[in-house]
Amino acid sequence: MQFHPYDFVRDLAPVSLALSGPFVVVVHPALPAKSVKQLVALATSRPNQLDFASSASASYLVGLLFTQTAGVKMPHVPYKGAGPALTALLGGEVRVAFPAISGAIPFIKSGRLRGLGVTSIQRSTAAPELLTVSEAGLKGYEATTWYGLMKPTGTPKEIISRLQEETVKVLRRPDVKERFAAAGADPIGSTSEELAAYNRSEIEKWGKLVKASGAYPD
Repeated sequence: MQFHPYDFVRDLAPVSLALSGPFVVVVHPALPAKSVKQLVALATSRPNQLDFASSASASYLVGLLFTQTAGVKMPHVPYKGAGPALTALLGGEVRVAFPAISGAIPFIKSGRLRGLGVTSIQRSTAAPELLTVSEAGLKGYEATTWYGLMKPTGTPKEIISRLQEETVKVLRRPDVKERFAAAGADPIGSTSEELAAYNRSEIEKWGKLVKASGAYPD
């Protein structure tokens, strides 16, 4: 099978930003940090001692953005999957993690992990009691996993417009909102122009972070 490279911005036409879901900053209960500010203070006082687990490039970048925004040094410990990463945190092998909220909520509610904040700008419907990281002290911090509808560039505008309108209608239905909320995702339903602008901002934001980190595909 032969794969052909494509340009995300050039070759795809935005329709609508459909869903957005946060990650969550979680720590082992034995760690004496009960807020984002306390975690930052602890990491500042113990440089390179509070390690964080990740299960993929996304959670690694979320953690990297956290450390850079907070100005702290926290070693990264990679795991092969969200399950092993959370298991390591539950067992005390690592101190901190930045998993998707859907996988972490059961452990937070049971008290086996302590949730310090969600990584979205607005609070999550899955855990409205948790502050956002931005609210908790790191102003402007945001990192989410999101899903958008796209069509090939050159798709007639009337088709793009119709798809956008129907998408928004579906995402505004109470039953749809409820179902996605249970999975830790918030329906959005943006305009095509808003998704285009968001695409550009995300590419610039994460592109700078990856280049600054020296990370590369493996």
